[in-house]
Amino acid sequence: MTIRESFEQQEKAYLSPYAALSINSKGRRKEEEPCDIRPVFQRDRDRIIHCKSFRRLKDKTQVFLSPEGDHYRTRLTHTLEVSQNARTIAKALRLNEELVEAIALGHDLGHTPFGHAGERALNRVCPLGFEHNVQSVRTVDRLEKGGQGLNLTYEVRDGILNHQTDGTPHTLEGKIVQFSDKIAYIHHDMDDAIRAGILREDDVPGEIREVIGSTTGERLDHFIHDIVMNSMERNDIRMSEPVAAAMKRMRQFMFENVYQNPVAKSEESKAEALMETLYLHFMKSVDSMPEEYRRLMDEGEPRERVVCDYVGSMTDRFAIAIYEDIYIPKCWSI
Repeated sequence: MTIRESFEQQEKAYLSPYAALSINSKGRRKEEEPCDIRPVFQRDRDRIIHCKSFRRLKDKTQVFLSPEGDHYRTRLTHTLEVSQNARTIAKALRLNEELVEAIALGHDLGHTPFGHAGERALNRVCPLGFEHNVQSVRTVDRLEKGGQGLNLTYEVRDGILNHQTDGTPHTLEGKIVQFSDKIAYIHHDMDDAIRAGILREDDVPGEIREVIGSTTGERLDHFIHDIVMNSMERNDIRMSEPVAAAMKRMRQFMFENVYQNPVAKSEESKAEALMETLYLHFMKSVDSMPEEYRRLMDEGEPRERVVCDYVGSMTDRFAIAIYEDIYIPKCWSI
């Protein structure tokens, strides 16, 4: 028996009957030899951690564009917080930690620079549309490894695709990540907003604090405990009605006071204009894109999609540098 097979047997003996077992995975798009050490979901997690798009998350905006300070979240730290929340819930429910971790670490790989401002810009200017969850799947299927993709399992790809509110994950592990994503951004965006002086803790309505706590830490703890307690021994992941209502109200409060706050979002119109300008530039100048993207067009991919692939993959600072190189005059010298 290989090490992998012994791990698979341990999963069968220990995990919940509702867990997604590695040995029961629906498989990969392209068949390949199994690893003799790692079960399939652990292997997927490792592939995601080592890919280029994962490393680029460290220089992509979460909420605050180019904040002055070292402690504001980036898309990478958001991803790590989602992963930690998801693993805590999965472990308590005896579900597959390696699957939730792989989904969580991959869920935002297709996100644009400048957060949702960049996503809005590409969705508006590209006739094929742009959604970061769909792009995340495209990233792992098509764009990574020079066009070969990471060849992830069905369960990980499904969880990545369906992590947004309107998604319908087909595993409980995918549902955990769906909840964990919301919990993470409500928690850390509130924390960052307080750090930025945009909000004070006392601004949170009393009816919310009475249900889920009076600090960001209390709310995070309450959300996770509530999910665990209400999902025990069930073939579902759920919150109690009072906590679900409080989370919905908290999310609405964040949209009204942070996500649409003119102080926090004062630079977003510039970011959107920059993204649209880069898209239009590369639509006219596809030969100036890297060879790996030009090859996608040679293989029949639509120009509009490939230009979105390139512009959407950029980090904040790389997008700014490319824009400056194309459009900002330089000092003349011999």
